[in-house]
Amino acid sequence: MRHFLTLLDISPSEANGILARGIELKAKQKAGEAHPTLAGKALAMIFDKASTRTRVSFETGMFQLGGHALFLHSGTTQLGRGEPVEDSARVISSMVDMVMIRTFDHAMVEKFAEYSSVPVINALTDLTHPCQILADVMTFVEHRGAIKGKTVAWIGDGNNMAHSWMNGAVTFDFTLNIASPDGYTVDESLLANARAKGAKINLCSSPQEAVNNADLVTTDVWASMGQEEEQKIREAAFKDYQVDTTLMSNANSDALFMHCLPAHRGEEVAADVIDGKQSVVWDEAENRLHAQKALMEFLMDAAS
Repeated sequence: MRHFLTLLDISPSEANGILARGIELKAKQKAGEAHPTLAGKALAMIFDKASTRTRVSFETGMFQLGGHALFLHSGTTQLGRGEPVEDSARVISSMVDMVMIRTFDHAMVEKFAEYSSVPVINALTDLTHPCQILADVMTFVEHRGAIKGKTVAWIGDGNNMAHSWMNGAVTFDFTLNIASPDGYTVDESLLANARAKGAKINLCSSPQEAVNNADLVTTDVWASMGQEEEQKIREAAFKDYQVDTTLMSNANSDALFMHCLPAHRGEEVAADVIDGKQSVVWDEAENRLHAQKALMEFLMDAAS
């Protein structure tokens, strides 16, 4: 059974094929051309964390593919009452064709997948966020062509997005420069694994160094969901890591800016950057829909 728990669960050729199909599905949707390739199929969507883009993109995507999506909040299912993950996995996967999970603990998704009889998609854990990288790279391809050989600068927390960009460097063969404050660096084991697989990843001493010659600059909020109590501490630690126009001027003149959203203007990004001409964040957000539709088609085909 093929699952999508990290970007490394698919090969580079499969990943590029999914992106090409995502661009094709986007064109079909814009043209009003029906494409019910998953008619009669059901997707269970399990949420532990609040969501805007994840729920809208998966639910709408399944509708556009002719299937049906079920919203399941852990607090209103047996998962929230302490049912073992493996038992829930056996039951839910016996009734649907695919499962999507957005939660905190990556190990929970791995255990669910171990006992699931249908494909499982990681729609965000504290460790990785692979669906977002599919949408981000698809957006770069649309605006600038292939990302292979380009340079991506990650500015900020060494979080699940930074980890996913590291896996992206393995899959899509770009150089990744990372600048994070002391104490907020990326997971060392994931970094070592990515480098062992050939990824070109540089840990930089400053945001200025990271964006030098970058083709893409990207960041995330300083305090993610579940870290609200650390807000003041993080504001102090990240105060020199805001992506503003001065920092963007150190990147290539045609560099793009991305943010996985939600964004806090005046914190991790200045308003005139996220709302400026180099920003592609709205295309990036929309592409969650199209990239995930292609991903669901791929996994369903692999399971047949």
